Amino acid sequence: MKFTLSWLKDHLETDASLDDIATTLTMIGLEVEEVTDASRALAPFVIAKVISAEQHPNADRLRVCMVDTGAGDPVQVVCGAPNARAGMTGVFAAPGTHVPGTGVDLKVGEIRGVESRGMLLSERELGLSDEHSGIIDLPDDAPKGTPYAAWLGLDDPVIEIAITPNRADCLGVSGVARDLAAAGLGRLKDAPVAPVAGNGPCPVSVTLSFPEGNPICPAFALRKVSGVKNGPSPEWLKRRLMAIGLRPINALVDITNLLTFDRNRPLHVFDAAKVKGDLTVRRAKQGESLLALDGRTYTLDDTMCVIADEAGVESLAGIMGGEETGCSEETTDVLIESALWDPLAIARTGRSLNIVSDARFRFERGIDPAFTLPGLELATALVLELCGGTASEVVLAGEIPADRRTIAFPVAEVARLSGITVPDARIVEILTALGFEVAGSGDTLDVTVPSWRADVEGKADLVEEVVRIVGLDAIPAEPMPRLSSVAHKVLTPMQVRTRLARRTLAARGFVEAITWSFLSAPEAEAFGGGQAELKLANPIASDLSDMRPSQVPGLVRSLQKNADRGMTDQPLFEVGQVFLGDRPEDQKTAATGVRRGTAKPGGAGRHWSGNAGSVDVFDAKADALAVLSAAGAPAERVQVTRDAPAWLHPGRSGTLRLGPIVLGHFGELHPKALEVVDADGPVVAFELHLDAIPAAKSKPTKAKPALSVSDQMPVRRDFAFVVEDAVEAVDILRSARGAEKTLISDVDVFDVYRGKGIEDGKKSVAIEVTLQPRDRTLTDEEIDAVAEKVVAAVSKATGGVLRG
Repeated sequence: MKFTLSWLKDHLETDASLDDIATTLTMIGLEVEEVTDASRALAPFVIAKVISAEQHPNADRLRVCMVDTGAGDPVQVVCGAPNARAGMTGVFAAPGTHVPGTGVDLKVGEIRGVESRGMLLSERELGLSDEHSGIIDLPDDAPKGTPYAAWLGLDDPVIEIAITPNRADCLGVSGVARDLAAAGLGRLKDAPVAPVAGNGPCPVSVTLSFPEGNPICPAFALRKVSGVKNGPSPEWLKRRLMAIGLRPINALVDITNLLTFDRNRPLHVFDAAKVKGDLTVRRAKQGESLLALDGRTYTLDDTMCVIADEAGVESLAGIMGGEETGCSEETTDVLIESALWDPLAIARTGRSLNIVSDARFRFERGIDPAFTLPGLELATALVLELCGGTASEVVLAGEIPADRRTIAFPVAEVARLSGITVPDARIVEILTALGFEVAGSGDTLDVTVPSWRADVEGKADLVEEVVRIVGLDAIPAEPMPRLSSVAHKVLTPMQVRTRLARRTLAARGFVEAITWSFLSAPEAEAFGGGQAELKLANPIASDLSDMRPSQVPGLVRSLQKNADRGMTDQPLFEVGQVFLGDRPEDQKTAATGVRRGTAKPGGAGRHWSGNAGSVDVFDAKADALAVLSAAGAPAERVQVTRDAPAWLHPGRSGTLRLGPIVLGHFGELHPKALEVVDADGPVVAFELHLDAIPAAKSKPTKAKPALSVSDQMPVRRDFAFVVEDAVEAVDILRSARGAEKTLISDVDVFDVYRGKGIEDGKKSVAIEVTLQPRDRTLTDEEIDAVAEKVVAAVSKATGGVLRG
């Protein structure tokens, strides 16, 4: 919301400075975003008359000018401008002045032996334009000694404030003035609007046609003004609109724009000669169209409200008028409309058609219903003043809502909710100044809300009004109570896991990324999603239509974008939400990492000692196990199975399990998956569902030492089993580890062999079993007994036999 200082003073009688006004606006909740005051930079420059201009004795291109600044004796100035001459009127800067266009601070000096006590300026030196062919040449009637900024009309600062959605009343300058007056910065000029006497009935009638009732347009007022002379607006109106960024069009249109910002009362003017018959306010018919004032044609549907005549739709209600009935310089008769519209209907139509207008911005936030007729009267008076003509009587369709809320307000609520003690008389004074009607006495007041404050609904809203005028800085500072010398644990187990996952991946060289929670339909289907219930009803883009079932596609696309820009080997990770269905339990917290090219954990790229190889499935597996271990999963019990999802390479991937619990997947991306996300390989990835990790036991069943290390030497024995080719290595490891749990500390696969000496369809899997004695050295008999148990356990679980 923008307005000028002089515009504000049309509604507020005040002597406050610009700085005081800006500070007060922010303090009462109307945050000042910018103040543009061209007059401050131009304040030292005054209009001056050149009395004489003589040739410089020592320079052909310089003149010695005597300048009358209107402040006493003439001043000598040496000037090199080609247009400097006696009798001209220009702009003068005295010594000590900062010249904004050059950054120079003027001093008294000598130029070629002649003293110069100031400067005559060009527009570029003032920072007004790039013109520097000569000094500024003003009209002869420009008054000498007058500040140049004031004469140019630049002494009217523009204030821009941020308006929160609940303060629609301050979308008009009059509403801003009311708040400032309540804050003690002056007196509100709140004279009632005088009605304009009508000369006969309005020849155009209005019908509100809503068979289901009238939820969209409660009231519609209209009057005709005949014999107007449309044309350019007066300079004061043009200057006011241009100051806030609006382009003057013609007097009739400019009047409606002025009232939109002055009184928060959007209006519309129709060229009466172009309106066919009477007006009907109704819902649009499916497929109807309107050529709007912005030059675009909009196709309408039956959820939208329009103003139509016998020829069809002429205006999109509350949003934008139509080109066909717009006013031009040839307009002689106009229809002025002032209506009320349902905020939700206006917002819905505006979003559907993607139209943003000043009228829509105000109507969808709610305007003052009581100002419907006064707004029409004020517009009529301005039309008659600026364009002439004769006004008809007003025709009103519907009824202006007159109901106003009255709130029982205990004055003690101010102290209870804010901590500020405000005298009862001051509370009444503030509410009255803001337009509330206060009745009653004692501990509870009856406060009637003004028609322009639709946002005030209860006692807390009234407290907010009092507190913002008194000042938020008046709220006393209270230290937070310290409940305990030792802070209690505040993070949930899931929050702890996500933080540990992030730290672990960052330590392994990953960089955290945040990607969209949405994917294109082909990507969602390729990575296990694409269900109908996960498609967005109103996606922000066509390629972001589905909730993501995995974070891998977004990270791989980011990897590829980085590679396209020269960052080829930077692994990325993300800890966020993935969506497997539309139920709450289908939303999972995933930790996902991706590597490409040579981004191996040990280093990437070229090096004199040897180039890094390409990433592989074991890099992804190591990353996944590191995260699981940090997040509290028993990594030593995690099993790897072949049943990885289809977006991973079937021979270079795996699924991580704890028994029947699936913890996640890792591996190299399938070429078809890379094709879907338009990325180059090789790329490896892992994705873990952190909420699938079993929770730690709250109370251990048996106390364990923090560190348990045996001082006995471990014993290692190798076994090679011939098993069917379909047997998983994990089954061999699990059975061998369970053969003697008290002594066997680790089991690893170190060789897999197929070929000569092994039957077709079978393989040899060699494992190393580590025995860790605790209190004594094992004898050969004890070792052999454990070896027999291992062979028996593996044979029973897998059908394998010890290789000879």
